[in-house]
Amino acid sequence: MADNLNTRAIVYDMLMSIEKENTPSHILLSQTLMKYQYLDKRDRAFISRLFRGTLEYEIFLDGVIRQFSSVRLNKIKPPIKIILRMSVYQILKMDHIPDAAACDEAVKLARKRGLKNLSGFVNGVLRNISRNKDNIRYPDADRETAACLSMRYSMPEWLASMWLQEYGFETTAKMGQAMLDDQKTSVRVRNPQNIENVKEALAAEGLQTEPGCILPEALHISGYDYLGNVDAFADGQIVVQDESAMLAAAAAGIAGGETIIDVCAAPGGKSMHMADLLHESGHVSARDLTEAKVIRIRENLLRTGLTNVSAEVKDALEFYPEDEAKADIVMADLPCSGLGVMGRKADIKRSVTPEKIAALAALQREILTVVQRYVKPGGVLIYSTCTVSKAENEENMHWFSEHFPFHLESMDAYVPAVVHSEQTKDGWIQILPGQYQSDGFFIARFRRSQDGGMKC
Repeated sequence: MADNLNTRAIVYDMLMSIEKENTPSHILLSQTLMKYQYLDKRDRAFISRLFRGTLEYEIFLDGVIRQFSSVRLNKIKPPIKIILRMSVYQILKMDHIPDAAACDEAVKLARKRGLKNLSGFVNGVLRNISRNKDNIRYPDADRETAACLSMRYSMPEWLASMWLQEYGFETTAKMGQAMLDDQKTSVRVRNPQNIENVKEALAAEGLQTEPGCILPEALHISGYDYLGNVDAFADGQIVVQDESAMLAAAAAGIAGGETIIDVCAAPGGKSMHMADLLHESGHVSARDLTEAKVIRIRENLLRTGLTNVSAEVKDALEFYPEDEAKADIVMADLPCSGLGVMGRKADIKRSVTPEKIAALAALQREILTVVQRYVKPGGVLIYSTCTVSKAENEENMHWFSEHFPFHLESMDAYVPAVVHSEQTKDGWIQILPGQYQSDGFFIARFRRSQDGGMKC
């Protein structure tokens, strides 16, 4: 690596941005890699791994620091805490970096950032950890099960407790590990008949491809440096979309010619998928709350060249009388806690709380109360989230069917056989993180009654 100090300093500044300004990590990483395109590919790969890894393993790293620091963690200043975290990650998780180099560079970084008087403390803690890698302790798995899972899989302890109650030890551990595993980039080939040509074009640019686990139009890609420079992406042949999220459009059962309303559409992945399934017929109204979000949808539409989609600013909580009973399909992929995508957005671990989950579940009910009015008698509503929380998923699904003239309808006729189960037969599916090599995702398919009447 040409300049170890420089790349570590870049990661330090990124982590400080998250600490001070709560900048979304995936956006910050994308902006940083774009800014430093001139750096060697290995340098940028180092930046990406160190940044992602420090965030993903933050809870674990803090647990290690607590054991070997003479100062309580909550008394350590944020700049020093960040230097320690990113250095401990190098020592414990990046085998190709010598421990001495990680320690020395941490000391240099502390001095460079005006923390010279604390460089000795940094050095002492890191040397202590590097000498005692085999002596790291975890909470007792029998007596402190949630705390043990929390440290081992670097997840909030409250989340480990919730998932233990809802899914049990084995499934919670599997989800925890899946969020720490390397996350594959999943893309949808917009024209499935053209998939072999797309694979050849990607290979010509040095990318590796693997078939998806669920849908024939899905590919897992790797070996690229910056996705914006990949021709198949730039010219709209592929779009980035996790395979579990692709199932939402599939579950809608689009036949062609439908009028579709996508109420929380940004950045437009499902809107574009549904538009492709319409084959230039029908129309998708892609909506979101702010102009900034709608601009993102429009940028993606421009890249893909889709003409049967319109993007506009509309609040999902506000009822628009002109849309009442006009939609054959309403796609309600609603704001959620995002627990299913923590493997890609590790900062969710520090931002989501049980209180926020309760508030989001209530918000989802408010939105559903409004947007169900747009569905024609006999039409379909797809309710989906990218989370793994029964309050936001199954509980809201049952609440909706109890309060409105909709019933759950089997999705087996619309989704691939590989995901068929008693759930899909009953009209819904909860995909867990790592299952089918995909993100955690929830989908429920509802059919409105033909008379369209309201339930009390």
